[in-house]
Amino acid sequence: MGFMEKFFENTLWSGRLFVLLAVVFGMVGAIALFIIASFDLWDMSKMVFNTYINHLHPENFHEEVVGFIIGAVDLYLIAVVMLIFSFGLYELFISELDPAKTSKGSRILEVHSLDELKDKLAKVIIMVLIVNFFKKVLHTEFNGALEMLYFAVSIFMLAFALYFLHKGHK
Repeated sequence: MGFMEKFFENTLWSGRLFVLLAVVFGMVGAIALFIIASFDLWDMSKMVFNTYINHLHPENFHEEVVGFIIGAVDLYLIAVVMLIFSFGLYELFISELDPAKTSKGSRILEVHSLDELKDKLAKVIIMVLIVNFFKKVLHTEFNGALEMLYFAVSIFMLAFALYFLHKGHK
């Protein structure tokens, strides 16, 4: 093997380290989303506490609280997507995570192929979409039988998607 070929192959192989940018900033994004969702829930908890302490009960209070909680769950799920993405890229392109191998905990973050990473991400993204759908439905007013039918069909389609998501896991 010639010097130029060896140099080029080593440079090409070292180029995979640029994936570290996606890994690091993916983790930063995940941490930011966890913090934002936690602060949102903290603010919502203070609002609920103040509402009950002052014996107030505003209109649509329960819907607002549920909306806050669903929004936080949505942010947490997106943060999990970012975590899985970061861990998966690191394991695929840089190195296996030794602490994950020796840990007795969950193997959810282990990734052995790009297809496995895509499958894990797709499952969490589908859950994010379902949570988003649920959040939108909370604030939707139905004016007629046709809209209720559309709502029922959409719930059926979500259930159908979850069935196949679960079936594909086995």
